[in-house]
Amino acid sequence: MTKSTSKNSKVKSIEKQLMKTETGMSELLKTDKAYIAWLKELKSKIRSVQIKAAVKVNSEMLNFYWELGADIVEKQVYTKWGDGFLVNLSRDLMEEFSDMKGFSKRNLELIRKWYCFWSVKDSIAKQLATQMPWWHNVIIISKAKNADEAIFYVRKTLQNNWSRAVLTHQIESGLYAREGKAITNFSTTLPEPQSDLARQTLKDPYAFDFLTIREKYDEKDLEDALLNHVTKFLLELGSGFSYLGRQYRIEIKGDEYFIDLLFYHVRLHCYVVVELKVVKFKPEFAGKLNFYVSAIDGILKTEKDNPSIGILICKSKNNTVVEYALKDIHKPIGVSEYTITKKLPEEFKSSLPSIEEIEAELEDKDE
Repeated sequence: MTKSTSKNSKVKSIEKQLMKTETGMSELLKTDKAYIAWLKELKSKIRSVQIKAAVKVNSEMLNFYWELGADIVEKQVYTKWGDGFLVNLSRDLMEEFSDMKGFSKRNLELIRKWYCFWSVKDSIAKQLATQMPWWHNVIIISKAKNADEAIFYVRKTLQNNWSRAVLTHQIESGLYAREGKAITNFSTTLPEPQSDLARQTLKDPYAFDFLTIREKYDEKDLEDALLNHVTKFLLELGSGFSYLGRQYRIEIKGDEYFIDLLFYHVRLHCYVVVELKVVKFKPEFAGKLNFYVSAIDGILKTEKDNPSIGILICKSKNNTVVEYALKDIHKPIGVSEYTITKKLPEEFKSSLPSIEEIEAELEDKDE
């Protein structure tokens, strides 16, 4: 055996030992609690740095856009250039900065519009707006009717991390005009600030426009249709709702009762009982819902949970009747209407999913 062959053999032997050691260490670290905890912390720090970097870049760009918008407005007021200079400005900037986006004539016009939209408000509005991605800003200033409504959607986007698609849906469904408008007794049945937060959680009306349902339908049909579109249903309910079950069975001293829909709200830290009625509100509906909320408090609620709340969603309501009905109810209850625009004639009723299919879809959403 030559010296070269002997040397190669030793190198390979050392490499095998190192690989064996690394493999053994890898297996050991998979179960080492201290390593796992440190790795989790490290990953969290890296993600935080990535997010902060992205936010910083976005903020810097929007601050530049703000200054650019102010400059464009000033030049158009104090020079004779008019609107025509934007074509030249766009061409000159894109020629110089070919690797950058955002200098098209259309985008320069949007930058001017964005600046003009927010410049009439205080500095807080600008600070909020510059925390969002640019095209979220474009959607809001293009669709919101005024600055107050725009600020509402800016805050909601930042709170809930809405995508552009979700933001568009919320504006087009009129969330600004619907949120917190349900009739409730929360101010007398819940402590602050939970009462305010719970009130803002409810809408009136709920827009179930994503449903296609036959003209004559009952509560079961409505439940089926909502759960067949569970993702859109949860989106309409709002962030924080975690689905627990439909026709949720509770037993009280041998008597069975079934709740239409049961949720847990992770922000309110409480159970939410939802009852659906396909008819106009009747005072006795509030009494039944009060009973269900009381039962959930007694059966499921723990010391860590806040008081359960009830939401009654009905086809229509007389607001004065609702106010009287809730006046002496001691459990927190809100009453809202719902709207559906897509209805099928009776002879074209779609085949509805089975309970098993609904449960399978819900399990898929949870994974």
